[in-house]
Amino acid sequence: MAENTKKWEEAGSRYRTYIKLEKRLSANTVESYMRDLRQFAHFILRQWDVAPRRVEPEMIERYLTWLFERGREKTSQARCLSGIRSFFNFLLLDDRIETSPAEYVASPKFGRPLPDVLTTAEIDRIIAAVDTSTTKGLRDSAMLEVLYSCGLRVSELTSLRMRDLFFGEGYLRVIGKGDKQRLVPVSAAARDKIQRYLEQRRPARPKVEVVFLNNRGTQLTRVMVFTILRQAALRAGIDKHISPHTFRHSFATHLLEGGASIRQVQEMLGHESILTTEIYTHLDSVHLRRSVEDHLLI
Repeated sequence: MAENTKKWEEAGSRYRTYIKLEKRLSANTVESYMRDLRQFAHFILRQWDVAPRRVEPEMIERYLTWLFERGREKTSQARCLSGIRSFFNFLLLDDRIETSPAEYVASPKFGRPLPDVLTTAEIDRIIAAVDTSTTKGLRDSAMLEVLYSCGLRVSELTSLRMRDLFFGEGYLRVIGKGDKQRLVPVSAAARDKIQRYLEQRRPARPKVEVVFLNNRGTQLTRVMVFTILRQAALRAGIDKHISPHTFRHSFATHLLEGGASIRQVQEMLGHESILTTEIYTHLDSVHLRRSVEDHLLI
């Protein structure tokens, strides 16, 4: 660690001179940037023991996660990321690196409200409120079961295809954002409800192979899923602002409360960055701190 610590100190010294003399930042701003850089360097050295030129985007994302877990405000997180970008841009100008690992790291988003979280009992009540005596009811019940138990986005639910069902192996193939595929375990309840629905549903139109169809035999729209969910919640007497994302968010929260790791939840949800998993999951601070620290030590 001593060798890489020295490299950080040398790079930091050159960076201080640059922002003080060439960028002409105030003394207070220089000290603020250097304080943030020292904390970042300490984190990188403690977790990976690499020199500045070996830092990767994932390391910066994990650092932001670490800040988030310790209660740093989003404005503070954004300021730290701005300082990190400035440091690596300096290394680019100084011909120490060829590309900046901070270039495509997303900044914390401000004012993004978290949806309500439903309890498992509330979710059971919503699903149970669907009348399954009709084909439409079988479809709606299966959709809501899959939406929650697989943690799908509404677009992933409506585009689920017959060839994505691998019930023998116990999973679904999900096509997420950017056409990225992931495998998600499917519960016995969800599998059984899908099979009951498929036995009763009307034939799909030619070239339509999606699982959940509307009355015309074509793919359901996102708006229809919203409507179906809200009607079921109303019948169940759930007085919360509910959308399909509420089910997904509740799914993630329940997984973490049940002991799943941050990495496992990230993979289940198909999040590109673990920061997204952090932002959309609010648990008690003790469990969240333990879960994040376990992830960072992997």
